[in-house]
Amino acid sequence: MNEPVQPQGAPENPSSAEAHPDPARAARMSVLAKADPAALAAAMEALPSRPGFTWLRRPERGAVMVRGRAGGTGAPFNLGEMTVTRCTLQTEDGAVGHAWVPGRDATHAEAAALADAMAQTDAGPQVEAHVLAPLREAAEAAAAARAGKADATKVEFFTMVRGDD
Repeated sequence: MNEPVQPQGAPENPSSAEAHPDPARAARMSVLAKADPAALAAAMEALPSRPGFTWLRRPERGAVMVRGRAGGTGAPFNLGEMTVTRCTLQTEDGAVGHAWVPGRDATHAEAAALADAMAQTDAGPQVEAHVLAPLREAAEAAAAARAGKADATKVEFFTMVRGDD
């Protein structure tokens, strides 16, 4: 019938990390964008050193259309708009970092872009150990806490047989 038209060669779900040319970077940028801004700032401050940088695109606010899929697999639909802040910077050694973060927090976008740029350099292992790993653990702990709260409200239904009818 009226199936959505997919451009030839386009990925099934272009927003997924698997469709990204660098899935590790997509996953890293996801962790940075979803991180608590205060936790990200504290983690970046804890790094032994941070390079200087120049702005390629200063933090700017805008809106993006959020799309959803019924049941996670159905046809895509427009859910609504969301405010985001984006920026791009280049470190002194030439690494370019990008960030798109939810909301209007320019310092969150700056910290995420700097972490993205540093992760592409020799400082990558330090960024992984001191920034990304703790943020991932915090996100997993928060998800487990949410799942625990949801499980506490779970209702199991059963049917009793009343006899032969």
